[in-house]
Amino acid sequence: MNTPNKLTLLRIIIAPVFMYFFLIDSYYMRLVALGLFIVAALTDLADGYYARKYGIITGFGKFMDPLADKILVSSALISFIALRYVSPLPVILIVGREFAITGLRLLAAYRGVIISPTWFAKVKTFLQLTIVGIILAYITLITGLQHYQSPLLSTFAFDYEFWFNLAMWLTAVVTLWTGIDYSIKYFYMIRTVLK
Repeated sequence: MNTPNKLTLLRIIIAPVFMYFFLIDSYYMRLVALGLFIVAALTDLADGYYARKYGIITGFGKFMDPLADKILVSSALISFIALRYVSPLPVILIVGREFAITGLRLLAAYRGVIISPTWFAKVKTFLQLTIVGIILAYITLITGLQHYQSPLLSTFAFDYEFWFNLAMWLTAVVTLWTGIDYSIKYFYMIRTVLK
């Protein structure tokens, strides 16, 4: 197995471990979770870099790399709902789109077609990872300030619910748009299933 595919598999393995640590109400566990998320996000950059630099483009990589991103982001978003940091609706739309497009990719693979991520889909993934990373960092910071009973807690406390949900809705709109784009491009395959 080549290096980019190993990095993709590593990201899939990290996702549930990250989720486990993040859901524990402990500053140190959330710090570990944040570190795992950063490592996983960096593997996304690294596998793409290696694949392009050395021309290692495989059907496995084209299918599994976007799936690994979906698993990682979905794990974080579901954790945010569980901890009541964000509203469920935009997360449901994001996760629903992600797995609907995964279904489309499976259908395409069955027909011998590999659906490569579009440029806009890569922007969507970057947006998702960035927003999730910022929210994770904030939650970890607040947990740490509470743990140490820091006087800085009031400085960093703000109406996170509004801003986090705004970020989630922005992400949901971009995510749904890319889903619509894929659906239009590959509607001929969807139509055959609906018949």
